[in-house]
Amino acid sequence: MNWLKNILREIFGLFVDDGSFALAILIWLAVMRWATPRLNIPSGITSVILFAGLALILAESAARYSRRKQ
Repeated sequence: MNWLKNILREIFGLFVDDGSFALAILIWLAVMRWATPRLNIPSGITSVILFAGLALILAESAARYSRRKQ
């Protein structure tokens, strides 16, 4: 049964390399989905906020990865 666990772990690893990075993206998308209709933000501004948040998550993940590799 250990072989099945290893196979599933490898398949999961193909799609998710950094679990905290993926979780941060999912949380940011959920926050944007929840907040956008409640705050009545125009769609153009919403797009900029969504992009900025995702860019910050990516930059933080890259910085964390670079510190880990040193």
